[in-house]
Amino acid sequence: MSDPAPPLAPLLEVDALSAGYGRSQALFGLSLRIPPRGATAILGRNGAGKSTLLKTLFGELAPMAGTIRFDGAEMQNEAAERRIRRGLGYVPQEHAIFAKLTVRENLLLGGIRQPDRSGLDYVLDFFPKLAQRLGQTAGTLSGGERKMLSIGRAILGKPKLLMLDEPTEGVWVGVIEEIADRLRQLSREMAVILVEQHIELALDVAQYAYVMDRGHVALEGPAATVKCDAALIRHLAP
Repeated sequence: MSDPAPPLAPLLEVDALSAGYGRSQALFGLSLRIPPRGATAILGRNGAGKSTLLKTLFGELAPMAGTIRFDGAEMQNEAAERRIRRGLGYVPQEHAIFAKLTVRENLLLGGIRQPDRSGLDYVLDFFPKLAQRLGQTAGTLSGGERKMLSIGRAILGKPKLLMLDEPTEGVWVGVIEEIADRLRQLSREMAVILVEQHIELALDVAQYAYVMDRGHVALEGPAATVKCDAALIRHLAP
């Protein structure tokens, strides 16, 4: 019998990360590991530091301390533009699209670094509703369509790791499962970090989960294990 294959090295390694806004600290010595494939859920009540974490990983916020290693190299001191070129994608909770541009123009901007339109064809196949809205102004889309467009724009950058902050917020319940299915598909092709208030959905899509509480990792483990842990409710309760 052959030996089992060794586990893949993490794509993203975060060690002892602290960050915040001015003198207000929001993350306290946080550490996590993200594999090169699969979805990882980041859970926590409002104010736990989830969005701050994504902003720090992306380069919108400078860390106070700690290291961020991506694809084998430290990047905590790099600008967001450099992180994008290295393969980091980010869909923020708000302002992820250009409301006055058409759907087509938004997508073309997302794929501006790509030499051909294969990525655009992929996104339109991935989100067929966008193909029906190419000439429509993005600001007139429904909430679910806006989320699809923002995810599609990020995919066109061909990231190795895609970070999504509340991808189902403000989305009609009938569209949420469609977006969840697409996230499952994405997680088979790349690494995904999912910050999501729909706990059942997040733990169903993800293979691993971190639960944050007041800027710390309070609970972590395989998603199925975290889902059954009695401590989960305590860390998520208002």
